[in-house]
Amino acid sequence: MTGAGCRPSRHPLDLTLYLVTDTALCARAGLAATVGAAVRAGVTAVQLRDPSASDAELVRLGVQVRAALDGTGVPLLINDRVHLVQEISAHGAHIGQGDMPAPQARALLGDDAYLGLTVHDAAEVRHAMALPVGTVDYLGVGPVWATPTKPDHRAPGGLPLLRELSALSALPCVAIGGISAGRAALVRPTGVAGIAVVSAICGQSDVAAATSALRTSWARAS
Repeated sequence: MTGAGCRPSRHPLDLTLYLVTDTALCARAGLAATVGAAVRAGVTAVQLRDPSASDAELVRLGVQVRAALDGTGVPLLINDRVHLVQEISAHGAHIGQGDMPAPQARALLGDDAYLGLTVHDAAEVRHAMALPVGTVDYLGVGPVWATPTKPDHRAPGGLPLLRELSALSALPCVAIGGISAGRAALVRPTGVAGIAVVSAICGQSDVAAATSALRTSWARAS
């Protein structure tokens, strides 16, 4: 496959444990504090997602999270709102199939920022592979299992579909949807580069322990 790939100027992302934030679930400890604790315990990438927040509110949250990540080397990606990446000083964005087209997002981001794209089936993977080289850096694949954090998600594809889509993709893939510490070990043999989680970290009483459990499960499946 000769479609989208990483430009040499962008270092490959470490997708091992990718945290997608939920502001409401993190309310008790605070979003920035939750992200900080998770990163110290092993999260390798963070996506700021809050569909209910206004642009101004998302910028405020993004600046707080960006400050929590300073000096860690862990990148911050913004869900959907590509136009806010620069204002937040984030490292890139993640878009879904219903958001702006990937080439448009890449044009807004420039060459140095990361861009992720959600895919659900083989046709969407093939379309992503046909994009100009460097448009997209990685694919988010799912949902693997049902998840309450996104009630309007597509029907879960399970491990067989995850394995199929990972094999089709020339880009690294991160699995998302209902992934827990117990399930992380089941996901790794499908060929994905990592796992993305929301509630498995956000809102947990011990964020560090929850994060460590995910990393341990993933590592033991190697």
